[in-house]
Amino acid sequence: MDFGPHLMLALLEGAVLAAVLALMASGLSLVFGVMRVVNVAHGEFYMLGAVVAWAVADLVGGGPAVGFIAALILAPLIVGGLAAAADMTILKRIDYDPERTIVATIGLLYVIQQLTLMGYGPEARPVAPPFNTRIALPWIEWGEGGPSVYFPWGLSTTSYKLFVIGAAAALILAIRLVLMHSKAGLVMRATQLDSEMATAFGIPVERVYAAVFGVGAGLAALAGVLIVPIQQAHYLMGGEALLLSFIVVIIGGLGSLTGTIVAAVLIGMSDGIISVFFSPTLAKILATLLVALVLVFRPQGLFGARER
Repeated sequence: MDFGPHLMLALLEGAVLAAVLALMASGLSLVFGVMRVVNVAHGEFYMLGAVVAWAVADLVGGGPAVGFIAALILAPLIVGGLAAAADMTILKRIDYDPERTIVATIGLLYVIQQLTLMGYGPEARPVAPPFNTRIALPWIEWGEGGPSVYFPWGLSTTSYKLFVIGAAAALILAIRLVLMHSKAGLVMRATQLDSEMATAFGIPVERVYAAVFGVGAGLAALAGVLIVPIQQAHYLMGGEALLLSFIVVIIGGLGSLTGTIVAAVLIGMSDGIISVFFSPTLAKILATLLVALVLVFRPQGLFGARER
């Protein structure tokens, strides 16, 4: 298989990572955009989504499809509910102070991680995908007689990976539509712009914060459910996901959904290409260097608004 098919395969793998990253980072960006809270425990909600997906699929039975659908519904609800409860019992009591919320969410990270280790164990456990048909991918070669289509050996993907890309894109579009064209989105945007004025107009700001924190965690859990048939559920899987999510939101601009999506595609695609042709370690190093460049030359991110 020559360079062209290899590049196509790398782009497909990068698209899967970009889709999951965009979904997870959208939750992180939403929480910061509305609440001005940097949620350091966001990666653990992603991990909880994967672990709960394994537990639900194991308990429900009835085949991979039934277990996966049940996990896709229940995991975000369970994790989102836990996050909303954490907001009301912890973050609300410290008045969403920026410095104290970072410390509090670091503590929450370790509590979730250690409780998962105690209850779930240190093993990495798989969840069977609902469908996983191998799909051979065609490639066009230009010869003396003109273009010809052939199927290079090894150039293939699975139906589930294509589903992950499509499902993440549909969910992100739904988030954008809700934020821009619904009453709930209007309330979130009003709270984001001026929480004191929103309170004066009768908006229950603390309930909005709890709901937003829960939705953000639910999106991370959804990303965990989507990725666990590809990567096994493990109690330490939230660390790398959190790092990549922070890279995405810093490059895209904190609080900018559009910037988050663009940065997720940029990081996911570059990670896929560099990992295939060089090494995954080099991909992470270059992503970190890109963050440093953005912080130096455009601190607000590619799509973030400059503070006045």
